[in-house]
Amino acid sequence: MDRLAAALAAIDAANAEDPNEVTVRGRSGPKELLHAELVTEWVTRLKPDASEPLLLAARAHHLRRWTVPRSSHPPGRVGYLRWRRLLHTQHATELGAILRDAGYDDATIERAQVIVRKEGLGTDPEVQALEDALCLVFLETQLTDLAARLDDEKLAGVLTKTAKKMSEAGRAAIADIPLDADATALLGRVLE
Repeated sequence: MDRLAAALAAIDAANAEDPNEVTVRGRSGPKELLHAELVTEWVTRLKPDASEPLLLAARAHHLRRWTVPRSSHPPGRVGYLRWRRLLHTQHATELGAILRDAGYDDATIERAQVIVRKEGLGTDPEVQALEDALCLVFLETQLTDLAARLDDEKLAGVLTKTAKKMSEAGRAAIADIPLDADATALLGRVLE
């Protein structure tokens, strides 16, 4: 097995331990495992020439995320941002250990970690590709539930913020998300 396959298998094995189950595209399984597969799929669709560090970062973007629940930090925006920063660091650290075990050099490990931590968002094309993929997976997997929980104004705000984080190519790919007719109409109304 080559090192990329070995690293992806190790990342998938770690994410397969997620006790949270979801169903996506008719397939049920551990949330972080299925989301990592979707993010990887979107990255390769957006950037067919994706580098190994980008592919590794896509697969490990939320590596073992369930181990640090959102409830472990105070409510509100400040608590949320601290939680996210901690997670970026944790995901990058755990990814680094997996990549070392798979035989990757320090430069490749550091590059994958930079992408996972989203350093250079808005200026680094690979970090932007990851962000675009994350936004597309968010829309695909959480839009319907979000629409049921939020009033129209708050939902519009969330979707507008999501679209602003995306590149032009990422926003264009929204049309390719496999959504039902209601979700597609909702996105059309909000993102016009």
